[in-house]
Amino acid sequence: MGYDLVIFDNDGVLVDSEPLANSVLAGYLTELGHTTTYEDSLRDYMGAAVHRVHDLVQERTGERLPADFDATLSARTVAAFERELKPVAGIEDVLGALTASGVGYCLASSGSHERIRAAHLAAGIDGWFEEEWIFSSEDVGQGKPAPDLFLHAARQMGVEPARCVVIEDSPRGIQAAVAAGMDVYAYTAMLPAEQLPGATGYFGDMMQVPLILQLPV
Repeated sequence: MGYDLVIFDNDGVLVDSEPLANSVLAGYLTELGHTTTYEDSLRDYMGAAVHRVHDLVQERTGERLPADFDATLSARTVAAFERELKPVAGIEDVLGALTASGVGYCLASSGSHERIRAAHLAAGIDGWFEEEWIFSSEDVGQGKPAPDLFLHAARQMGVEPARCVVIEDSPRGIQAAVAAGMDVYAYTAMLPAEQLPGATGYFGDMMQVPLILQLPV
């Protein structure tokens, strides 16, 4: 079916940030005495808002993270982005195809607005997204896997949830899209399909997206 709105996740879908961000997070948690591997970070925090890090550390250890944890993590992550971040291969072709076809798009991310914009600037895709097309878990107070963020994005863009399709790469994002009543296609660059249950379909190359969305190529 055709869709009226494509909602993209940001990290790992628009920008190739998951390896960088999870390496920074794992290193910082380990530095603070909460030993965390890169694989641990992907499993526990990929696709989640930063409050999950606080919640899980306290649940497991009974300790609170430092008051400046979020600010320090953000600064380190943005610095890593500025050094190394690239757009996901093929994503600008996908955005161009959507624009040429007149299909609306936006993004809905667990990351903060500051982090989203810093990532787009570093990766050179900042020109593709107007400010009003960018939605963060900061806007709703509850991140994925709750459906709130996707429902908020659809409402703000003036499209019924059933007419939206989500492009995601994390289990929590897929759960959120399904709970919102939206079709969701899982990008398998970071995690295999068997670790992304519940998606409408799966793809491993961004250049498959125009075909999935029935856009002229």
